[in-house]
Amino acid sequence: MLEAVRRPSQQLAAPNHLADEFGETLRLAVPMMLTQLGQIAMMTTDLALIGRLGEDAVAAAALAHTVYFISFTFGLGLVAAVAPLAAQAFGAGDVRRIRRSLRVGLWVALLISLPMMASPLYGEEILLALGQTPHSAALAQRYLFGLAWGIAPALGFIALRGFMGAVNRPQPPLWITFAAIPANAVLVYLLIHGLFGLPQLGLLGAGFATTLVNFGTFFAALAIAAFRKPFSDYHPLVRLWRIDGPLMRELLMIGAPISFALLMEYGMFSSAALLMGLISTTALAAHQVALQVTAVLFMIPLGIGMAATVRVGHAFGRNEPTAVKRAGLVATLLGIALVAALTLAIMIGRYALARLFFGGGETSSETIELTATLLLVGSTFFIADGLQTIMGGALRGLNDTRMTLVFAFIGYWCVGFPTAWLLAFNFHLGAVGVWIGLSLGTFVYATLLILRFQRLTRRLGV
Repeated sequence: MLEAVRRPSQQLAAPNHLADEFGETLRLAVPMMLTQLGQIAMMTTDLALIGRLGEDAVAAAALAHTVYFISFTFGLGLVAAVAPLAAQAFGAGDVRRIRRSLRVGLWVALLISLPMMASPLYGEEILLALGQTPHSAALAQRYLFGLAWGIAPALGFIALRGFMGAVNRPQPPLWITFAAIPANAVLVYLLIHGLFGLPQLGLLGAGFATTLVNFGTFFAALAIAAFRKPFSDYHPLVRLWRIDGPLMRELLMIGAPISFALLMEYGMFSSAALLMGLISTTALAAHQVALQVTAVLFMIPLGIGMAATVRVGHAFGRNEPTAVKRAGLVATLLGIALVAALTLAIMIGRYALARLFFGGGETSSETIELTATLLLVGSTFFIADGLQTIMGGALRGLNDTRMTLVFAFIGYWCVGFPTAWLLAFNFHLGAVGVWIGLSLGTFVYATLLILRFQRLTRRLGV
């Protein structure tokens, strides 16, 4: 899928030294990291406010998120393809293609959201078929009824983020997200409890609040793209009503493998939770906390991976193979350094992190110990997960996503899951065995991605 952009760039000079590339990558990555952390903060706020409704509400929200994110993840992969397409066009100085990339991303966000809404709107039936209790399924459905309508604007915001990052301006999505955090908290609280004359909607209100915030962030980003420089210079909304068939097909060819690879990853971690449930309640609780710590840590390499997509895409668009390799190398080294430092901090503070979630009572001592152990075992997983995220981002900058899907299948399902099962049950390592399987599968996936990037850069003539 390597298709060199022919036109040389007249507006973007390549950095001549590794130090310059480090600076450019950091300038892109930091706002992207913080934007992702802001998204985590909103989700955490939602759960904290829903927690006031009781344990049943929290459990129902967890089930609802499982149903919601399966469908949302598929759309996420498709609109994520806006970033490499727009970045390559920016590197080539092709203003029209930048505009077209955003336009097809917005159309895909709208069109894919319509069938995607079917899953949340029929969430109760899905959960009942999966063996959940009628009470929990009914509560989850109330939350999903509120969430479902926000899929299209959420995907549209991601497309706009990809466009803004591709033209070296990732800051506006960050400021929008930071403004959305308190707005989201206020709306969730008001609609849950029905204050100031608003109806008391409970879980339904929490879902509607998230939908309203999604619309707000989308329209704020759309207004910035349309009316603020430098975005307005690209005239991003010109002929917005036109569906660009050829470029949409290209976006789908790039984005669909991303979607399926993300679903494989999501499925692997969901299956790991099921394995933990077969081991013990303590194992499942410890696993969920260790994963939550991982999710926060993951935002660092995810931001770097997004920056790698842009930097590699710029260099690829300029048809500069040496700059392509340099961008991938710098992103990888930066990711290793930051993730290794954070992993060391987690290893040192693993007991403190466990107590933060479970408290220090005697009844929690077994769970705290297991959580700390999983965080220690997971140290290799954190680094491997960071590497696969960054290298996956670099490969997207080259439009190479099909092999990423193949590698995800090999790493997660041919190596990771079987190893987790065997070590947990056949070798009686329990929860520790599951995490060793996760680490090994992710390490294999990351290694394959690194080798793929090296092969492609050699093919480009580096």
